Formats: sequence, C-alpha cells, structure tokens
Amino acid sequence: MTTDLSFKSHKSLISEQTSQQEADSSKFEQGLKPLGRILEIDGYHVWCCSPIYGPDGRVHVFYSRWRNEYTFSGWVSACEVAHAVANTPEGPYEDLGVALQGRGGDAWDSWAIHNPTIHKVGNRYALFYMGADGSSLDIEQSDLPNLSDEEYKKYFTKLVYTKRIGLALADSLDGPWERVGDEPILDVGKSGQWDDAVVSNPSLLQHPNGEYWLYYKGWDWDTGRRFNGNRKYGLAIAKDITGPYIKQSANPIVDFSNIGERIQCEDAYTWYENGTELPFKMILRDMGFFNHEYGLFLESSDGLDWKNPQVAYKDAPSYFNETLPGLERQGRFERPQLLIDSTGRPTHLFCAYQGGKYGTCSGVVLQIT
Repeated sequence: MTTDLSFKSHKSLISEQTSQQEADSSKFEQGLKPLGRILEIDGYHVWCCSPIYGPDGRVHVFYSRWRNEYTFSGWVSACEVAHAVANTPEGPYEDLGVALQGRGGDAWDSWAIHNPTIHKVGNRYALFYMGADGSSLDIEQSDLPNLSDEEYKKYFTKLVYTKRIGLALADSLDGPWERVGDEPILDVGKSGQWDDAVVSNPSLLQHPNGEYWLYYKGWDWDTGRRFNGNRKYGLAIAKDITGPYIKQSANPIVDFSNIGERIQCEDAYTWYENGTELPFKMILRDMGFFNHEYGLFLESSDGLDWKNPQVAYKDAPSYFNETLPGLERQGRFERPQLLIDSTGRPTHLFCAYQGGKYGTCSGVVLQIT
C-alpha cells in the first residue's frame, strides 16, 4: 500500500513550492524552538543523536561518532555508537564512552555501527542500528585515511551496499549491550524486490496490540545502479522484540516514486500518540517532495496508510543563525530523533547538523512547545 500522493505532478509541486510549504506547515513544526548544538567533540564527527529519559531522570543520548581522519564518509566505514548523559536535553553532556562498535572479523557488522535508535522495551533497553561490513575488501580499515577521495570512492560504494539492520539489548542504559544473534535482524529482500540492495535507518514503534513494528529504509539494485537508489520505507512486524521480523505484503508503505523517479525520503522516526485522531506519527527527511532541506510529518490511523506529508521542520538556517561552512550537506537537519516523555508525547527534537565549533558536525536540539 502506498500513500495517497498522486494528487499533484512533480512539476506542479515545484512550481507551487513556496505556497505549498506555507500551507502544509504542521503544528509540530510551528511549535519548534531551537535550543542549540550538543556533543561538539574535538577530533570527531558526530551524527545520529537518539535520546531517552533514564531511570535517573536524566537525558541519555546514544550517538554516532567517527574520527575526523576518516572524513565525513567515515560514517559507513569507521563509525561507533557512544553514550552521553545530561541533566537537561540541551546539555551540557558528559560522554560515557563507547556503547557499541564494529565487532571485527567477518561479521556482517564488522566495521561500522551507525543509525542508533534507543527504546525502553519492558524492563530492558533496545538499541537498533545499521551495520556495515568491510571484511571482504582488499584493504584494511586503518588504511582508508591514506586514500585519496577518488581511491576511497569505490570502497565507500561497496560498504554502502553491505548495510543491514541489527539489534542489541541491555538491562541498563550503561550496558553491557548484547547483540541479538550473529546475523542481521532484518536483511535485504530477494532479487527484484524493492529492498533487494540495502536496508537501514531502523525505526521502532511499540504497537498498542503488543507487537513490535519496525519501519525501515530500503532501495533496489535497479535504481541503485542508475542513480544511487530511490529510498522508500517498509514495515516488518515481530511478536517479540528479538524477532523474527516479518516484512509486510503492503511494502513499501511510504513511496514517493509515483510523483517522480527520484522523489524519496529517509531517516524516519515513528511513534504512537494515544488520544489523537491519527495516533500513528512519523517524521522523515525530505528528499524532493518539498525540497532537500525540510523534514516531512506524516500521520496515520493504522500505521499503514499514511496521509499526505506536511512540513515537520524547515531548513536549518530557519532556526540557527550560523554561517554555512561550505560543507556538502550544509543547511539541513538529518537523522531526526525524538525525546518522548512518560505520557508518550515528544518534548524535544534531536537532529544531526554539519558545521559547528570544529567545522565538522554535531547534534542539535529543538524544544517542541
């Protein structure tokens, strides 16, 4: 099942871009108040900041980081997930060290651990992530910083196409974290299916019926070979947090390709707000529906049929008055994650944003008023 998005052609969307952005601004976006950057760490790129309130009442963030010598592209070759804690969402944060890193050898997640998203499930904590494997490459991970950009490009592409989804569990936010099995909890589809090339960007929704709904990004080899893939979202459901996660026949459930072949989305975060008319909520990074700098806000009555997108957040300069540093992905937020309170309502939006004190990237926090 795809969303009802055929109401406008891509051409008309572009021609009406400004008026559509204003008309489709969500209440979510209208309530955003910027608080500032977090986790600006000398010597590191920081990305994917996933927050949760701990039993100590403090804010715990699980975030992606990799050393600067691997450049921005190191997210898929040398990333690890670290843990930080603060008394308030805007910090300052105390870094508590590495929570999860590539396990080495020929494991499917041997080199990079990325895309963390943290949830409390019963009395345990679940840390979903994307892993990448470089064990079959003709180079060592430590040799990558010595390559030119052109030399690194072929390794980067090969690593991207090893992306799969994993899960680690712990009794405490301080760990230790134990991976669920030796294989991904969600793998790519069969040849010719919409997700036969890559699966990543996991987003967990704990359904009121007790099931675990795992939304995930995927793309196929056909569009991957032609233009690096059309990113769509699918759903896999499990009865137990450890799986098995069964992909749904309705997949992909968020698919913008009927508007234009390259109109797509990524970085979903999903949640359930009891007592609202459309209780299933989703925010994503826009990749051409409005533009490439905004976020998308979607709602649904059942978690399958998603209504037409509104603006979840605007371009980053709408909230932060910073000089753009001339980086590749400047001017936009990525990897939106939410801090959810005890009532199930989101209180703060956490995103990744390039630039900052060290000219690399860090987290940013916006309050949801």
